[in-house]
Amino acid sequence: MEIDKYEHGVFSWVDVTSSDIERSRKFYADMFGWQIDPGAEEFHGYSMAIMNDRMVAGVSPTMAPEAPTVWSTYVDVASVDDTLAKVTAAGGTVIAPPIDVGESGRMAVFSDPDGAVIGLWQAGEHKGAGLVNEANTWGWSELMCDHPDKEKDFYASVFDWGAETNGEGADAYTEWKVGDRSIGGMMQKPAEMPAGSPSSWVVYIMVEDITEAVKKLEGLGGALYRPPAEIGPGIFAVVADPVGAVFNLFQPKS
Repeated sequence: MEIDKYEHGVFSWVDVTSSDIERSRKFYADMFGWQIDPGAEEFHGYSMAIMNDRMVAGVSPTMAPEAPTVWSTYVDVASVDDTLAKVTAAGGTVIAPPIDVGESGRMAVFSDPDGAVIGLWQAGEHKGAGLVNEANTWGWSELMCDHPDKEKDFYASVFDWGAETNGEGADAYTEWKVGDRSIGGMMQKPAEMPAGSPSSWVVYIMVEDITEAVKKLEGLGGALYRPPAEIGPGIFAVVADPVGAVFNLFQPKS
């Protein structure tokens, strides 16, 4: 699906921060067929991944030795500064204060009350991912947390998201809503996750054949953390790239 503009409160971009940017660029280019040229020095080497002449994701070097190798999700907002005021009022914490990224836009990063980190993007020339929900592109972002009810209140205050929950207890799954549209998900961290694992936003990348995608990923030096498993909309697997960034593969039902 081609997209040229996002509305306030909708996820609009994902990127991976890497401690080995060259290795990450090569892996994602080989894995998904993305064209990833080295980024400009003025933007610290931040690289755009291109597919079918449209931007699909970012690949960024870590800005500090202690920074994690991780996938991140960004929400489009009308005003980064106004949204951050809502974040702090609702109990969130500013991680990176607002900064202008040339003419591309304005960004900030915060953590929610459960500690999950997410970004804000106020679009300038860069509107967000131009191709989504197709094979080899980003298709979904999901919050895995300890306290879903607390998170519902927080994100309703910050983005005015609705929350539609199916199931109960640890098996409950919530879909975040902007109007009548589902834009992302949330679930309680599963019991099989290691104790002390932080709450986090997880990125799903779509594939046509998850079995073949997992084989390809492992052949390129990636790791399989959770084998393919069926859920309502399709089949997912939890994987990591060769540098350690965790993400999910997803094959939708045909």
